[in-house]
Amino acid sequence: MKLTTMTQITVDGVMQGNGGASDEERRNGFERGGWAMGAGDSETVAFINRTYQGADAFMFGRRTYELFSGYWGAEERVRVAAEDPRSHPITDALNTRPKYLVSNTLTEPRWANTTVLSGDVASSIAELNTKPGGDLQVHGSGVLIRWLLENGLVDEITLLIVPVVVGQGMRLFPDAGPDLALELVDSRADTKGVTIQVYRPAGAPHYADAAANQDDG
Repeated sequence: MKLTTMTQITVDGVMQGNGGASDEERRNGFERGGWAMGAGDSETVAFINRTYQGADAFMFGRRTYELFSGYWGAEERVRVAAEDPRSHPITDALNTRPKYLVSNTLTEPRWANTTVLSGDVASSIAELNTKPGGDLQVHGSGVLIRWLLENGLVDEITLLIVPVVVGQGMRLFPDAGPDLALELVDSRADTKGVTIQVYRPAGAPHYADAAANQDDG
């Protein structure tokens, strides 16, 4: 399987609080939640739905897992959302595909078809990569994605960049972290200004040699 990530971010790189202002999204004093609400046109929504439907499995960090299981996985929510749970492509995908939870604290997940990964997570993910199949997708889960990138475990990165600057909150890429060259695979912009960028990690970046470029004069 190929490990892929999909993340909604602002122009200044913030991923926190995209969908609302829940207590979880207010952590560390964040007050500007909901910046992605209503963002994206019908083509972008269709792209997101197709992405979820194309997953062979999902992987989450604990915070995103708890948020998603409460919204997409709770039986009461599903009954309210639609008479047939499969009528929503994201609900269908999340509730019918295997899910992997990376956590050392949540040991008894209540969302069906969930496997907890703890201990030597890198080895567990490497083993999953050797299995035949399509995408092992990571949505949200900023802390997990940072760790995956740091350990060279991500095969493809999709960024949905919302045209807003929020000026606070957790950013996908930390101020001090690993550097990474990226190969652009796909790029498009929708009618509401949301841009979708798909990248593959391409090793270490090349930096200019400042000494070599100095003007001798």
